[in-house]
Amino acid sequence: MSALWTAHRIAAATGGRAIGDWRAEGVSIDTRSLRPGDLFVALTDRRDGHDFVAEALSKGAAGALVSRHPQGVGRDAPLVFVDDVLAGLGALGRDARARTGARVVAVTGSVGKTSTKDMLGLLLSGQGRVHAAEGSFNNHWGVPLTLARLPADADFAIVEIGMNHPGEIAPLARLARPHVGLITTVAAAHLHAFDGLRAIAGEKAALFAGLEPGGTAVINGDLEVSAVLEAAAAATGVGARITRFGRGEGLEYRLERLRLRAGATVVEARRGADAFLFKLATAGAHFAMNALGALAVVDALGADFATALGDLGRWTPPAGRGTLETVVLDAVEPDRRVTLIDDAYNANPASLAAALDLLAASPATAAGGRRVAILGDMLELGEDARAMHREMARHPALARVDVVHCVGPLMRAFHQALPEARRGTWHETAETLAARAHSLVDAGDTILVKGSKGSRISLAVDAIRKLGRSLGQDGQQDGRGT
Repeated sequence: MSALWTAHRIAAATGGRAIGDWRAEGVSIDTRSLRPGDLFVALTDRRDGHDFVAEALSKGAAGALVSRHPQGVGRDAPLVFVDDVLAGLGALGRDARARTGARVVAVTGSVGKTSTKDMLGLLLSGQGRVHAAEGSFNNHWGVPLTLARLPADADFAIVEIGMNHPGEIAPLARLARPHVGLITTVAAAHLHAFDGLRAIAGEKAALFAGLEPGGTAVINGDLEVSAVLEAAAAATGVGARITRFGRGEGLEYRLERLRLRAGATVVEARRGADAFLFKLATAGAHFAMNALGALAVVDALGADFATALGDLGRWTPPAGRGTLETVVLDAVEPDRRVTLIDDAYNANPASLAAALDLLAASPATAAGGRRVAILGDMLELGEDARAMHREMARHPALARVDVVHCVGPLMRAFHQALPEARRGTWHETAETLAARAHSLVDAGDTILVKGSKGSRISLAVDAIRKLGRSLGQDGQQDGRGT
C-alpha cells in the first residue's frame, strides 16, 4: 500500500525543500492526537506549532512541515521547509484532491452541518471507502487538513465547510471541488458579521462556486431564502443540477409525515412519486430533515438508495448535539433517574427552536417527572441579540415545558419574558448554575441543556452527570459520572 505522502511529494506539492527521504501515513496538527507515522504540520494559531516539532518527532512523527528550523531539532531532521505553513497545508489539500478518484460531498448550513456530515459518513460506509472531516474541522485550516488526509483510493469524501464572516466559504469550496454540495438550512446565526438572512444565504450559497461541472446542488426548499440558494446554484456556469428537499409541494424529496416517539423518529416521505419510510434511533424533527437531505445526496452520488435507507436506523447524533442519555441518581434505587438531552455544543434561534420542539415531544422519564430546559446564551447574533432571545420565549413548544433555568446576560431577556409559572432560576454564569444542579433537577425529569459553546453551558451537562451514574443512550454505563 502506497504512503499517503512522501517527502518528495510534499515538497513538490508545496514548492518547499525537503530534508531526507521519508513517508507519512497521516497528517496531524496536534501532538496530543498525533500517531506514529504522521506528518506534523506546524501551524501557528494561539500557539506556534514550531514549538512542538521536537515533541512530535519524539512521538514518532514521520516528518514536519515548517517555515523555519525549530528549536531542539537536529539539522538532519525529516522536515519540509515552506514560506508559509498554512498555505503549505492548503497546497497539500489541493494536491490530494487532484489525485483522488473519490466522489466529493461538501456540507454547509447554519444548523446541522456536523450531524449531517456524520450521517452521510454512515450511509456511504457500506458502499465504499469513506473519508470524512473529523469533528467540526470546517474552517480555513480544517478543510485543507481534511483534504490533506484524503487517501487517493477513497470512494467518497465528505467535507464540512463553515463560516463566521463574509468571503470564507467560496475559497474552501473551490479547494474541495465537490461533486455534490448540500446546504442543510439558513438561519439567523453570525449576525454580528452579516446584514440579515439574505446575506447569510448568499455566503452559504458560495458553496456552489466550487461545484464540479455537472455537479448537484442539494437545497432545503422550505426556507425563506431558498430562491437565493437556487439562483446561486443556477448561476455557477457548470450546468449544476438542483435538487430540493423539505415539506413543500413539488420538492423532489418531500417529508409528508413525522412521528416523534421516546428516543425515535419515524418519517414518511416521497422521492418524486415514490413513497418511502425510515426510522431514526433518536427523536427530533430537525434530524429527520437532515436525513432527507442526506438521502438526496446519496442519490446524487449514484450510491444505492435502499441500502442507505436501511442504514439510517443506526445513526445517532454526535456528542453535544442532541444526544440522549440516562443518569441514575441513586445506585440503591435505580428507578430514580433522569433523561438528559445534551445539546450544549452550539445554539442559534433555529437550533434552539428545534431543541425545544424535541423536549416538548419527549415524555417525562417517570410519572410525576417534569420537562426541564437549562439554556445558555445564543452568541454571535449581532445588535438585535437581546430582542431575539426575548422573542424565543414565545416559542409554542414552551407551553409543554414545566420549568426553564437560564444562564448569561442575553438569556436574562428570555428569562424575563417567560410566563412566571415556567420561570426557573437565572444565573450570570454557567459555573454558578452548575454548582446548584442538584437543586434544579429531580428523579423523573427529562432535561434539555442547550446554548452556544461560549456560554459554557456544557458545565451544566457535566454537573448533571456527576449527580449519579450515566448509562448513555443505549442503557449501558459509559464511564461518565461517579
